[in-house]
Amino acid sequence: MTTPLALYLHIPFCAVRCHYCDFNTYAGLDGLFEGYAAALVQEIRSAGAARGRPTARTIFIGGGTPTVLPADLLTQVLAACREAFDVAPDAEITSEANPGTVDQERFSALRTMGVNRLSMGVQSFDDEELRWLGRIHGAAEAETAFSAARAAGFTNINLDFIFGLPDQRPETWAHTLSRAVELGPEHLSLYSLIVEHGTPLADQVRRGLISEPDDDLAADMYEGASEFLAAAGYAQYEISNWAREESANQRTPALAPERSAGASVSESTNRWKAPIRHSPFAIRYSCQHNLVYWRREPYLGFGAGAHSFEPERRWWHVRPAPEYIRRVEAGVSPEAGNETIDRRTAMGEAMMLGLRLTEEGMPAARFAAQFGETLEDVFGDPVARLANRGLLERLPDRVRLTAQGRLLGNQVFAAFLPEE
Repeated sequence: MTTPLALYLHIPFCAVRCHYCDFNTYAGLDGLFEGYAAALVQEIRSAGAARGRPTARTIFIGGGTPTVLPADLLTQVLAACREAFDVAPDAEITSEANPGTVDQERFSALRTMGVNRLSMGVQSFDDEELRWLGRIHGAAEAETAFSAARAAGFTNINLDFIFGLPDQRPETWAHTLSRAVELGPEHLSLYSLIVEHGTPLADQVRRGLISEPDDDLAADMYEGASEFLAAAGYAQYEISNWAREESANQRTPALAPERSAGASVSESTNRWKAPIRHSPFAIRYSCQHNLVYWRREPYLGFGAGAHSFEPERRWWHVRPAPEYIRRVEAGVSPEAGNETIDRRTAMGEAMMLGLRLTEEGMPAARFAAQFGETLEDVFGDPVARLANRGLLERLPDRVRLTAQGRLLGNQVFAAFLPEE
């Protein structure tokens, strides 16, 4: 029996490219929309036919900003997925969206084409921070977009946020978290700002025009957010991700914070009166597509710069959208490179990815099933060292990060990867 696949569809277009972004995205290429969608359809059909129309259990439309693409083109791409793959009836189908490029009509179109999960890049509920980030929406527009998504029928919504901005004020981060929880999304993703090499932000930092992000401040914001969201009923299941067991539409009464203006995250935490749900391995609104990545399961990526993975091999496409279109139209593979994954590297990657799941961690049974050796035999020494440092917790059935280990995750992960 063929293992079900996750499908990733990359839409590399944006209205404006943010100065901190290092994703494969382009602004001002509207003239490529139709040709790009046609190339995606062709690539998807070819891949499905070559593999004998296997089952797809999740589809994730990412970018870039998928919602800048006209709805009829997105409809064609998703229809190709259903033709080429046996998409499970209960498949999670996610689309990313920028609050500045959507309205209720566009949300309704996404629902009509079968999208059942929305991931909105809000990033902040502070207008000054949004301007600094280069976002095309304001806080009010983000709230309006969220309401429009609810009105269109979305009952599974994720909101993305960024923290650790240079000179970011703790009170604005507290306000963003409070407003996010008041809206009641099913899922929240919180990412610390990283100055990526080659971005305009990196150049501004290098030239001294912008301060380096403060790692200690970011760590404080992260720890405070973890406490705050736990008290608000969100379960952390991955280093950067929190989810609810129930939809906001199912919960009564709604959460109502009692906080003073400018209260810090830690000060606000004790004022929330909400149940804490403990369901570490089966949180209903966890992102099923991303769990495929963290559990090191197979996925296929389509589009410019997209990556694909099988347990012993990974490959990736050419990044420029025009070149991707040219190759597919010419019947030439868009693959730009590939890598065979040796057994030792695969084991290390399994640990690095699995440990990102904060409660699940790396189950000993899964490791043994994947590699035919016990976790203790392969990684007993580094696990013991990290446990002695208080970064890993050894449980009877698995290992997982401690709270301190989540802050120093890169140090933990490095211990399992082969030396260069």
